[in-house]
Amino acid sequence: MTRFDAVGFGALNVDKLFKVNKIASAEEESFVTGFEEACGGSAANTIVGLARLGCKVGFIGKVADDRDGRMLLEDFRREGVDTNGIIVARHGRSGTAMGFVDRKGERALYVDPGVNDTIEFDEVNKEYAFQTRFLHLTSFVGEKSFQTQKRLFEILPKNVKVSLDIGELYARKGLEALEPILSRTFVMMPNAKELQILTKKADYRENAELLLEKGVKTVAVKLGSKGCYVADGKESHMIEAFEVNVVDTTGAGDAFCAGFLYGLISGKSLYECGRLGNFVASRCIMKMGARAGLPRLTDLMKNKLA
Repeated sequence: MTRFDAVGFGALNVDKLFKVNKIASAEEESFVTGFEEACGGSAANTIVGLARLGCKVGFIGKVADDRDGRMLLEDFRREGVDTNGIIVARHGRSGTAMGFVDRKGERALYVDPGVNDTIEFDEVNKEYAFQTRFLHLTSFVGEKSFQTQKRLFEILPKNVKVSLDIGELYARKGLEALEPILSRTFVMMPNAKELQILTKKADYRENAELLLEKGVKTVAVKLGSKGCYVADGKESHMIEAFEVNVVDTTGAGDAFCAGFLYGLISGKSLYECGRLGNFVASRCIMKMGARAGLPRLTDLMKNKLA
């Protein structure tokens, strides 16, 4: 029985976002002009995005029994995300991410993973993970949780489609380390920089082709203000971004994944999926933080995208 449209499996962090006059380099100084705190984590942001679009969603992850852990769980419940797949550790601290956002909306991010990097294979509720149409994976800082993801792949039923957003952390592991995952991935949604790190090649179109050869069924390359490039071996499209006033790019890639996955869940065409990804990302970057601007299903309807 399929219980969920999508289940996320990734890090859970409380984002502490500092607005600064500029992002300082080594030996430079900057000053803080504002501060906001919000729940985050790449897969978590995507799953919240899907929940707002009316999808049935759950999550696999780990938090500590502390103030940040309770905040993360409460926020999920408020957004309509099932939390029965989340492990609560008695010891340790929940993950945090410190983000510094400049006046143009560009950012620098520092992650303190906490208990995110301690997920054991035996802790994961396998039945929960398998009751979904899509299992959406994102990166962990540490090796233990990555190995848990890989072991889960080995027993994943064929009816569960894998969605992968590798991030720079997994891109740096290289193609060989990710091979077991790539061969089983239905859709992969990297940005151009991550692809270049992963393959050591600059052309995102060639890199998308390489991933298709490795067994990935669909590739959506996130290109920021240029939009996205999507390909599935049968067709490919370059899709323009929506022009908006950029406030903060935090979570833009996660938002794109939510829109693209919503398209797949709804049976949309490859082009429509890419356009949905661009739209959800455009709404995200119009507000501070990864989730504040995430649209709802009514927003898609207003823009004739649902």
